[in-house]
Amino acid sequence: MTKSFTPNDLLRYIYQEMSEGENELVVQALRSEDHLMQDYLDMLSTLDQLNQLMLTPSEKVVKSILRKANSTGLEKV
Repeated sequence: MTKSFTPNDLLRYIYQEMSEGENELVVQALRSEDHLMQDYLDMLSTLDQLNQLMLTPSEKVVKSILRKANSTGLEKV
């Protein structure tokens, strides 16, 4: 009987959170199941895109935080 792998299984594989035995089963499944391989490649692409995001707060948020920090009377570091 062949095991069906879920998206969670693929994420565990990507993040190397599986045992050697589980890894081998995933590799075999990826070689034989085109839809699973496509899901895997889609996940890798999505993770790559997420890693490239540059997240920064807006200027409005930064100014608000600085105003609040200055109003507390705390000593500057």
